[in-house]
Amino acid sequence: MNLSKEIADLILQMLGEEGTAEIRRNDLAEQVGCVPSQINYVLSSRFTPEHGYIVESRRGGGGYIKITRASYNYEALKMHLINSIGAEIDEKTCRANLQNLCARGLLSEKEAAIMYAALSDNAYRDVPQDLRNRLRAGIFKQQLLASMK
Repeated sequence: MNLSKEIADLILQMLGEEGTAEIRRNDLAEQVGCVPSQINYVLSSRFTPEHGYIVESRRGGGGYIKITRASYNYEALKMHLINSIGAEIDEKTCRANLQNLCARGLLSEKEAAIMYAALSDNAYRDVPQDLRNRLRAGIFKQQLLASMK
């Protein structure tokens, strides 16, 4: 198991049923046997709003990092996601959003796979590079509106 996965799994265990965990970065790094920046990497890559988490930090001697599994009602989640897409979105962010929707049971695996096929870089290989993320954003918004009724 790689270190990032081990750290992410440990944080997920800490979240438990309540969906909230407070950690001290240095303490967690010491527990896992890594540098504190590795904890930052895991938080910034795996515990993002796109993945369904809110991360708050307080600096200083008594500082901590609070991770909360975001909970939205269905309509609020849909509107938040559509608004967060903005004018452009890349393939990686689309994938993270689709995985989050599947994990919350708002999309089936099959629906997400079909949507991802239309959002992947491969689908846009004939579109000029500078237009791909704009086109992808418009298509993703329309897919969300159509599928999340």
